[in-house]
Amino acid sequence: MSRISVSKAREKLSEVVEMSQSEPVVLEHYGRRAAVVVSPSHYDEMLDAFEESLDVIAFDNAMIEEGKNIPWEQVKIDLGWS
Repeated sequence: MSRISVSKAREKLSEVVEMSQSEPVVLEHYGRRAAVVVSPSHYDEMLDAFEESLDVIAFDNAMIEEGKNIPWEQVKIDLGWS
């Protein structure tokens, strides 16, 4: 992971974008992380992984819910899939 100050990133924006294609680039402001530049494909992968983790959490929460379970065959009928 590369690091560059915000002021230098302004001067070399095209280089920062180029660097982000192979690795995340951390932009620092007064020595602290201010932003991270990543390629669109890496961003899409991270977003997909995040959404998948939310689905897993929702599934786990649904599985521990108490109450009457509905058989899968009934769900398909209710949705008009049968």
